[in-house]
Amino acid sequence: MKLYTSVGPNPRVVKMFLAEKGIDLARVTVDLGVGENRQEAYLKLNPAGQTPALELDDGSYLSEITAICEYIEERHPSPPLIGATPEERAAARMWTRRVDIMICEPLANGFRYGEGLQIFQNRIRCLPEASAGLKAVAHDGEKWLEGQLSGPWIAGDRFTLADILLFAFIDFGGVVGQPLDPGLSKLNAWFARVKERPSAAASA
Repeated sequence: MKLYTSVGPNPRVVKMFLAEKGIDLARVTVDLGVGENRQEAYLKLNPAGQTPALELDDGSYLSEITAICEYIEERHPSPPLIGATPEERAAARMWTRRVDIMICEPLANGFRYGEGLQIFQNRIRCLPEASAGLKAVAHDGEKWLEGQLSGPWIAGDRFTLADILLFAFIDFGGVVGQPLDPGLSKLNAWFARVKERPSAAASA
């Protein structure tokens, strides 16, 4: 397998997932600064023009971070980062979906339509008037999650893909004008715990 990667929170999710698994894949760095991900060569392997993408041993390609992580989990089930039972897998997928929709997506688009507008305006449809509202939506999601945390990790006692996904995006938010609200004490404590994991530094 080979990972096509770049800077940004989405590639970091897969890199952190791999680090937690102890898997070292060959990597190709895609230069987002010059728009390499929107050029013909890269679009042939990922028509969506996004990173990361995973080249499989049969020469086919996977994109979308949750699909990539699901595939890696099936190929390398230990340690389980989605789950070892149907119940564990369902819970991890539920929380991954929640944090993605409620926090990660609005946070990312708030940046793309705001501070990142000069980068993205010629690559995707941007709605600069929506930036502030999307940032508020992400903050609302963080406040909601604060009230849901009942264990050390998002899914309770198990460290899962949901933790990796949210960590990558909240850490990114901290450097693009969307810092974590210091008043969210449980979420800040969770973030500190994740940051202490070796995979957090290995994926940075």
